[in-house]
Amino acid sequence: MVTSATGVSRMELMLDDAGLSRVDPSKYEAKIARFERLGIRLFGVANCIVSFGNLRERFNRSEQAMVTIEAAFCEHLGFSEEIRVFTNLNFEEEYAEHPSVKGEPHIVFCAQHPVFDANDQCVGCIYLIDYTEREFDDESRLLLADLAVMVERELVMGALRVQHGELIKQIRNLKRDALLDPVLGMWNRAAITRSLGLELDRCLKAEKPVSLIYISINQYQSLKEQHGSSVSDTFLLKVASRMRSCIRPFDALGRFEVDAFLIVLPGASNLVAAAVAERIRLAVISRPEMLNDQNIEIEISMGIASTSVFPNVAPEALVAHAEKALLAARRLESNLIVQAEADQLDILL
Repeated sequence: MVTSATGVSRMELMLDDAGLSRVDPSKYEAKIARFERLGIRLFGVANCIVSFGNLRERFNRSEQAMVTIEAAFCEHLGFSEEIRVFTNLNFEEEYAEHPSVKGEPHIVFCAQHPVFDANDQCVGCIYLIDYTEREFDDESRLLLADLAVMVERELVMGALRVQHGELIKQIRNLKRDALLDPVLGMWNRAAITRSLGLELDRCLKAEKPVSLIYISINQYQSLKEQHGSSVSDTFLLKVASRMRSCIRPFDALGRFEVDAFLIVLPGASNLVAAAVAERIRLAVISRPEMLNDQNIEIEISMGIASTSVFPNVAPEALVAHAEKALLAARRLESNLIVQAEADQLDILL
């Protein structure tokens, strides 16, 4: 005979073994109650209890005292890996003197069938309880076995549903991680390019402009050569934080190159983008950054391209226009902004 673990449900043990310890066993108990109702109707007994151990905890909250007594008796019977039928407990030496048999409520009949998990381990039992002597023929045994199989399948399906949900969460996290720059925690090149394409399509339908700001951090490479990747990445993170503070929550900021960023501004014209770029420029160059006890003056160059100037443009083409404007700004001097124009590219703001 397999007995239930003291103070712990076999359901909880099974979920823990399957790596599903975070699942609330009470959710399974609610589903199992359906099989208990089915057992009562199917066999015409006073009660049907599906147990995974620790029944006292489950039924102590019940206002029905009879159910609590029946559950306590089932706990006393324990688990069995084989079907057991007691047509009249008064003639069973082991149980005849049990208080619930000898005295109130005078349980007379009991049948139990094991419930196995996917590894053929007994994790529970189905108990049929009645107060009159009754026969339990072969057909009844088969029906009880069928009911046990239904419970077992519910356990398997429940575990599969939980595992499926966990896999979906993992896939979502992996997809998100694949779109994030691992150092700065912002959108990477693929993600910011995708965001630009989505915003171009959306704003085209809404007849609104989209603007793009291409920003280069000019001294990143020299900092990397002098101080290494850790210091230069810290510097880049601080600069990116300043840029983020200057844009709207729904604007997209992403790392496009090692030392360059793209900002997608949906609904912003070239004039609005110029104002945003100037706000970013002032926020970035307003004060130096302290790195290794050294004040680093930040130098940036910025290029702007907008569908206000280049309507019906493809994402790659808009990026190319912004990049040309950025290169023009870098050729002039640091901390300048150049806006791409349809007829004359190198216009200094």
